[in-house]
Amino acid sequence: MQRVLAGRPFGLVFALAILSSITFLYRHALTVNQTTVALSFLLAILAVSAVWGMAVSVSMSVTAMLAFNYFFLPPVGTFTIADPQNWVALGAFLVTSLVGSQLSARIRKEADEANSRRHEIERLYQFSQKLLSEGNVIQLMNAIPNYIVESFEAGAAALFLPQKDKFYRSGYGAALVDEEKMKTAFLRDEVTIESGAGLCFVPVRLGARAIGSLGISGAMMSRQTLEAVSGLVAIAIERARAIEQLGQTEAERQGERLKSALLDSITHDFRTPLTSMKAAVTNLLGNQRTDRSQNTELLTIIDEECDRLNHLVEEAAEMARLEAGEVVLSVAAVPIGEIIHTALTRMKSALATRVVDVRAGAELPAVRADFERIVEVVMKLIDNANLYSPKGQPITVSAETNGEFVATSVADGGPGIDSFEQEMIFDKFYRGKDQRYLVRGTGMGLPIAKAIVSAHGGAIAVTSQLGHGSVFSFTLPAVRSEERR
Repeated sequence: MQRVLAGRPFGLVFALAILSSITFLYRHALTVNQTTVALSFLLAILAVSAVWGMAVSVSMSVTAMLAFNYFFLPPVGTFTIADPQNWVALGAFLVTSLVGSQLSARIRKEADEANSRRHEIERLYQFSQKLLSEGNVIQLMNAIPNYIVESFEAGAAALFLPQKDKFYRSGYGAALVDEEKMKTAFLRDEVTIESGAGLCFVPVRLGARAIGSLGISGAMMSRQTLEAVSGLVAIAIERARAIEQLGQTEAERQGERLKSALLDSITHDFRTPLTSMKAAVTNLLGNQRTDRSQNTELLTIIDEECDRLNHLVEEAAEMARLEAGEVVLSVAAVPIGEIIHTALTRMKSALATRVVDVRAGAELPAVRADFERIVEVVMKLIDNANLYSPKGQPITVSAETNGEFVATSVADGGPGIDSFEQEMIFDKFYRGKDQRYLVRGTGMGLPIAKAIVSAHGGAIAVTSQLGHGSVFSFTLPAVRSEERR
């Protein structure tokens, strides 16, 4: 319907109808002078030219001049002009109508071009937003043709990358985008627009160097828009590559840091029991006359250090299983007080005379947890507090409800953790920079605790201030009242 209304034939019919209406009105209904008639015709001509353009307005101007002469200039009813002044009036009318039509048509054309440029800029913005949403190079290559089709309402689009000698395609009739022409656009490094076929070929430039080419069918865009699309694609590809390279660099850096931490851990924690075992064995082999009690003492040292080494290896293996998701949890409703009591019972020998203040009310809801795994978490937090707290300082273990979760905390009176270290304290093998050589450990206890809590759908965190101790807390989903019934 819009095409019919905007077509030239309809415009000519409408112009003739307007002129007929004005002529009928001033001939039979209203009595006006010739100037009013001429101005009415001019206004109608300007209005029509703004909608249907120059061709229709010129035809309307000539028709209006003839109607003005025949119906309103004496002698009325003939095309004869008796007064020479009327020749001037008629000529002025025709020139004014033609000039006005031309200006009106030009304004309309420029307005249409401005609207077209605005639409292209909006589409370019949408296109750029879509490109920025992709960070993976391979996904981006496959998505670029799709984004072009969606953003610019193209029939088909294709991307050619010579480094991989590969074409990425999208849209209906994608085969219409000729591969040879895309290669030619890349080799010649120039834009090719085939208006008749509705095809565009543009090189993808990164700076002054072409890195590929684009082929678009079914969407005629200006050369400037094509070059803008090419530039956005080149920037997006380079950005995705830079992000991947940054990720690889960061992974390598983290790997190196992990290697250093692991080497440090092996050096200071694995080496100590090996040294003790070596000394004991050397003593046994070198001194055959030692009495039975001394032999028993040396063998006990070897046995304890073997257990210590076995524990270190078990922690590393457990961390690997947790990260791989190979640990199956046996989740049930468990009272948090029972978990804390069991952990303290198992830690009795390690705590020795250390005072532990437990603050967990009996009214607390049960938690959904694997009993043995969460007991292990609490033991690791208590052991951590025991290792880093001065002798005589009590440890506080508390539990409270926190919305749909139960939060359990272990507070110590240790030296505290610096703010920048708090983000790394749950990393594998990481140990505080000021305590790593003073306190035994591998830096695996807290990462294991974090992995277990995360597997339960909870979270673990630390709050600390230098010189005022630390509070490690974790949350577990609470059992709702309807579940308990």
